[in-house]
This record gives sequence, structure tokens and C-alpha cells, in this order.
Amino acid sequence: MTELPKAYEPHSVEKKWYPIWLSSGYFKPSGEGRKYCITIPPPNVTGSLHIGHALCYSIQDVLIRWKRMQGYDTLCVPGTDHAGIATQNVLEKQLKKEGLTRHDVGREKFVERTWQWVHEYGGVILSQLQRLGCSFDWDRARFTMDEGYIDAVMECFVQWWEAGLIYRGKRVINWCPRCLTAISDIEVKHEDRAGKLYHIRYPFKEGSAMVVVATTRPETMLGDTAVAANPSDDRYRQLFGKTLILPLIGREIPLIPDDYAQSEFGSGAVKITPAHDANDFEVGMRHNLPKVIVIDEHGRMTEEAGRYAGLDRFEARERVVQDLSAQGLIEKIDDYVLPEATCDRCHTVIEPLLSEQWFVRMKELAGPAIDVVRERRVRFVPERYERTYLEWMENIRDWTISRQLWWGHRIPVWTTEDGEYIVARSEKEALEKAAGRPIKQDEDVLDTWFSSGLWPQAVLGWPKQTEDLARYYPTSVLTTARDIIYLWVSRMIMSGLYFMKDIPFDEVYIYATVLDEQGRRHSKSLGTGVDPLDVIELYGTDALRFALLVRAARGQDIRFASIKEKRQPQVEEARNFANKIWNASRFVLMNIGDASGIEPGWVPSDALADRWILAELNSTIEQVTVALEEYRINEVAQTLYHFFWDSFCDWYIELSKSLVASRESTEEVRAARCRIVYVLETSLRLLHPLMPYITEEIWQRLPHEGESIMMAPWPEALPVREDQQAREQMETLIAVITRVRNIRSIWNVPSQSRPKLCIGTDNASTRALISRNEEQIKRLARVAQVTVSDRLRIAERSARDIVSGMEIAVPLEGLIDLEKERERITREITRKENEARGLAARLDNASFMERAPREVVEEARNRHDELIAEIEKLRGTLESLEDGS
Repeated sequence: MTELPKAYEPHSVEKKWYPIWLSSGYFKPSGEGRKYCITIPPPNVTGSLHIGHALCYSIQDVLIRWKRMQGYDTLCVPGTDHAGIATQNVLEKQLKKEGLTRHDVGREKFVERTWQWVHEYGGVILSQLQRLGCSFDWDRARFTMDEGYIDAVMECFVQWWEAGLIYRGKRVINWCPRCLTAISDIEVKHEDRAGKLYHIRYPFKEGSAMVVVATTRPETMLGDTAVAANPSDDRYRQLFGKTLILPLIGREIPLIPDDYAQSEFGSGAVKITPAHDANDFEVGMRHNLPKVIVIDEHGRMTEEAGRYAGLDRFEARERVVQDLSAQGLIEKIDDYVLPEATCDRCHTVIEPLLSEQWFVRMKELAGPAIDVVRERRVRFVPERYERTYLEWMENIRDWTISRQLWWGHRIPVWTTEDGEYIVARSEKEALEKAAGRPIKQDEDVLDTWFSSGLWPQAVLGWPKQTEDLARYYPTSVLTTARDIIYLWVSRMIMSGLYFMKDIPFDEVYIYATVLDEQGRRHSKSLGTGVDPLDVIELYGTDALRFALLVRAARGQDIRFASIKEKRQPQVEEARNFANKIWNASRFVLMNIGDASGIEPGWVPSDALADRWILAELNSTIEQVTVALEEYRINEVAQTLYHFFWDSFCDWYIELSKSLVASRESTEEVRAARCRIVYVLETSLRLLHPLMPYITEEIWQRLPHEGESIMMAPWPEALPVREDQQAREQMETLIAVITRVRNIRSIWNVPSQSRPKLCIGTDNASTRALISRNEEQIKRLARVAQVTVSDRLRIAERSARDIVSGMEIAVPLEGLIDLEKERERITREITRKENEARGLAARLDNASFMERAPREVVEEARNRHDELIAEIEKLRGTLESLEDGS
């Protein structure tokens, strides 16, 4: 056996082991036995690893490593998404630096340049996932525009077209005037901003009465084709069907009854602009209203806008308001906080726009996908996200699948000269169907979510009936973010049920969102972004993984601070844990020599410490396994942390040190070494899914069976090893020793001093327990003598306490200056009382509570509570010092 170096150097360990794992084929499935498959959410090909990725993919690696150790046939398929808008933006920015646009180079050359960029830079994020330690099958990595994947996308389109699920039509969609394309909801960023709510008077054609409507976008009123009120609203019951005159334009529009209008909002009447609002579009369809487009694809007013034609939409807003005011048609203008939708890529304000696009009819697809979730065939974790899914699905609208881009899957529809659509899987098939007639392919590409919605089956080979598809579909679990439940999760379930006649995965685990200290999403533009690779450079991969996983509670977001002055305290804690693992393992390895006679198995023992650690280990195995099954990842990390640091390092190593470190060559010493190796080796296997590198490095130096820890069996809890008596007795001893140590610390007893320890209890079993373990108590509590009797009898001035039903006393006379210590503690109480009063005054100050940032108030409240607890503890310390009787 070789000793561990004195200090743990994570980077050298990481560089050593990942290539070994990769070349050994450990990441590949066996093809036999119980299967467990994950297809990772494909990151954008343009992307680089961010802290949310680090959490998401670490969780998936934990799951796949755990199941691999449990003996499952595991497969984790990685891949990237072509990310239509994001990738096109990257290339357009490059062209802009050259003074060019995509139209200058043409579609063919633009796509060619994009492919060159993808080949050069598209694999960056996958290499970063390898740096994170992910044990994915890289030979099976997929790209949503690789040859086989294109076949899947084309097959899906053709089948849905032939089933009547795809159609061409005009609906209101999200339109970006800068990117000049329709975009999906996930590509729209919503932020509240200060705005105005304009209350505008619409006169009736006859008489002097008016209806007041409220809008945040007065420029769109130029496209109004009706005003609606709720049919149950008594104020309008007699007015429905009457004609209004649209201000500034003069168009005659009806007052119509529709449930969309809310009686309690404003005047109860609402303007209807079917061409520029998705809800208004639905109202317009119900009432067969005209659809007047007054804003074009560039965000400028059209000829239909009358004298405002050619103006930018925001300039038109100012002019419209001025003109309405001049005509006395503005009743009032209120300050109003409104959610502004912008393009996530270019930050341009989105324009809801009536546009001719390709759509998928969703109701038919949604029905079965709703049923499988209601029936719990697909289970959401945490369960509350099931409601998010169902609410979206039950109110689903037709899906806009066309994008006005050049990068992506070009829509497989060709048009003949007489306008006939020819839908085919390839140009060759289209030409055959055209039978010699000239045809032209649609210019648009498909929404990125159209292709990614096929991910679970497509990456396994569909539409071909491959061995992978037959064996690994449906997959086991999807780990993803909550904001794409309806945009991605729902579409995978719908497409899986339609094409595979089965669900795509059994469970959907929604992982936590990683936020900064102030509860905001991490953002490079705000300077709060955290680059995981920077953290890895500082602390190593295992530390970053553990720091994230220990905070990954189900359904709770994570606050993760950015790096400041080359420090990240949350990861430092995890780094310290890695060092603890290293140092404890180094102690064990230093004391087992060449490991001759040391077997990786438990040697039975009647000693309390041995019975206790075996029971603690058994309980830890059970708790960790159950927590993994329930996706309580933070509990896995916390349980392992406390077992290894507290139970194993702080207590078992100390309790067994005299034998383990003995220079004698006895059977008792050999057995003690076997036991400590067994506990360490088992602990490393439990820790491996979370901290793969350090556990492999140490495991390889211990007596073990097998080639790699990642292929070693997952520990199993055995009921026979449960020993409640040992755990209770050990808990008593730990409480006594800990309290004596606290007394020494509080009263500043010199480290070299060895006071007496007096214990009084009328419980005979407890007295026997103390007597049997007297030597351990003396050594670990650093006391010279332990006396135990049925009643505490001591005449000296002592620090006293009650522990586990026992009275304990540590005589202090002669060890410290008691009066001086009393004065010191009294001063400390006074200092803390003053600080607590100051904090209480701040917390009682209404101005402070209203104006101070939330985190500052919370910090003050927590500190106040800490001080009160510390003061009570110090007072108790003074009271514990009594004259004996």
C-alpha cells in the first residue's frame, strides 16, 4: 500500500482519473440486466457551462453512478441542441464585425459558416461536462442536427402533417422585430417595469355617451375592431350591439359581450385588437372580427395606422397620446407596473403579431399526455409541479413551429407553382411526389423545441428501430428546470406517446434554481455570474459538486455567492470536507503499513465503539439509499458529511486510535485495522457518486475488490447490524465527553491540566457504562480521574451540568483563577447585552425595516437571536459554578 501525499491536490487527481475511466469503458452500458437510462437535457451548442448546468448535470451524474454501483445496466446519453436563434445571433455578430449581414453572404454560405463554427466550438460545453466528472457515454453523444436526428425531425413533421395535426395559418405569435422571427415562450424574458395605464374614451356613433377602456399600449388601439364587456355586467347589458367610433381612425366598431372582459378591472370594458394580442385574437375568432395589422415585422406602423404610418411603434405611442389628449379623449393616465416581454437574445421588446406561420394542433396530442400524469405513470418530483404541467396542458393553444431563420431544420414543405403543398422527408422524396413539376421549399426553419421534443427517442435511434431504442426506451428519469416544464417536458411526453406509444420517462425531477446572494438568477451582465470552471480551478471538482449538492433540497432554490477576492466560502466548506476525507484516509493508510492481513471486510467485535460505528454506518447506508430514491440529494450529502466527519473522524478514529496505531502485531490490532478500513472503504463507496475523484484516488490505495470504485457494489443496509443499545450507550458517552470539553473551553482550563470528573446517577446501568469506558473518557475528555456514584458528592467549587440524566461536576479550584474567570464572563455578558439592545432598537425602527434590504434585516434578526441564546448560555455557565455540599 502507498501512503497518501500530505496535502490533497485535486487537479492532479482529476487529470489522472478521468482519462482512465474513459479509456476503460466504464461509462458504457453492459446491455444486460436491469436497465437505467438518462438522456441529459441538451445544452445549447453555443453555450458554456454555468452554475445551473453544474448542479443539473452533477445530479444526473450522481444518479447514474449510484445506479451503476447498484448493478444496473446504465446509460447516460449526452448531446447538444442546435439552438436556432442563439447560434444564428453568434454568426450574425461575427458578420457584423466584417461589415456584412447574412443577406450579403446568402443562405447557403451562411449555413456553411455556421457549420464551420459548430465544428470548431460546438463541443466546448461537452468537454466542460467531462471536467465536471460526468460519467456519460460520450461515444453516443448526439446533436439535434446530426444526420440521424434530422431523419427523426422530418419523420415527425410528415406523420403529423398526414394526420392533420400540422397546418398553415394566421395567428398572433411572439415576434422579435430585431431577430425578425417568431420565437417561443421560453425565448421571451418577462420583467416588471414602470409604465402607464391610459384610460381612453371611445364615443358611441349616436348620442354623447362614451365607453372608457384602459390600455398600456395606446398605439395598438389603431388596430381595434371591437370593445368588449362581460355579458353579466349590468352597466353594458343594454348597450351590446351598439356602434362605437374608434378615436383618431374613425372606424366603426361594435360593443360586444364576451367573458374575456373582467367587470372588476377599470371600467369593465376592454379594447379588442385581434392582430396584436393573443387573447384578443381568440375573442376575434369567436366573434368573427376583422384583424387589422397596424404594426409591421420591423416594429413600425403600417398604412392601416393612417397618419401614423412609418413611425416606430414607441414614437407612435407618444403621438397617439398627444392627439387623444388634444381631442379630450384621455380620461386619466395612471402609473402602472407592467410585465414587459423582451427577446431573451437581443433584449428587443416583443411584438404580439398576427402572422402566417406553421402550427401544430395541440388538443389531440395533449389529451393522452394529461392522462399519464394524472394516472402517475409519469411522476413529478416535487409533486407540486404536476399542477404546473396540468394547468398548461389543459389550456394549451396551438403551437407555432416555424421560425424565420436560416439555421435549423428547414421545414420539409415544398410548394408547386399552383400553390399545392408537398410534404416530404427529403428533397428527393419531394421531387418524386412533384412528378416533374417545379417546386420551391419553404424558407422557414422549425422551432428548436420541435426537434428537442423528440429527444428521448431520437437520441436512441428513432425512427429506426435500433437496439438502443428497444432496450433503453422509455428512459428512467428526466432532470430539468421548472421553467421548461410546458415548453419541453410536455412536448416530449406528447411526442413519446404519439410515436412510441409509451411515456418517454418514468419520473421528472425538477432541480433547484441557483440564485445569487440577493435571490436573483446569476447573470454575467449584472456581474453576479459564477463560472463553474473558475470555482474548479480554485477548489477542485469534488468541492464544487458537493457544495451544490449539499444545498439541493427538493423544491427549494439555492443561494450561491459569486467569487470575491478569489474566495467562495460555500465551496471552501466543501473543500475542507474533502481535506478531512483525505487526512482521515491518510491516517488509516499510514497505520496499516503494507496492508498484509488486512481484509476489506468487517471483523466482529463486542466492543461498544465497534458495535456503535457498525450500526451508525448501517443506518447511514439506509438513509442515503432512501434519500437517493426520493431525490432528496441535499439529505444524501448532509447525512454522509455528518457520518464521516462526526461519527467516523471525530469519534471512531479517536476511540480506535490506540489499537489501530499500535506497534504490536497482535490479532486484536489486525482486527481493529480491518474494521477501520472497512468503515472507510464503505464510506468512500457511499460518497463516490457525489465526489468521484477523491474517492477513487483513496479507494485504489486501500484493500479492495475490483478495478474501480465506480464499478464497486453499492453498500447494502442489513437489519442484523442495527444495534440500538450500542447507539444509545455511545450517545451517552459522547454527551459526557462533549460537555466536559465545553466546560474546559468556557472556563479556559489549560490544555495541559487534567481535572477530575465526578458523575452522579442512580441508574446502575449508566454507572456500569461509565465504569467500563473510564479509560476512553479520561483520554478523550482529558481528565485525570473519573468517579461515579449514585449521588454527586463534591465539596469543591465546580462547574456543574446535567447530561443524559446524570449530574456531572468538574472541580476547578487550583486550575484557574475563578474570580478572574467570573469577571471575564460577566464582561462578555454585558458586551453581548449591549449589542443585542442595539440590534433590537434597529429592528423596532419602522424606517429601518422599510428601507433596509431584506438580507440586511434578516441578518440583523438572526444575529439578535444568536446573541440572546449566547447570553443565556453564559448566564447558565456562571450559575453552574457552585460550592459543593
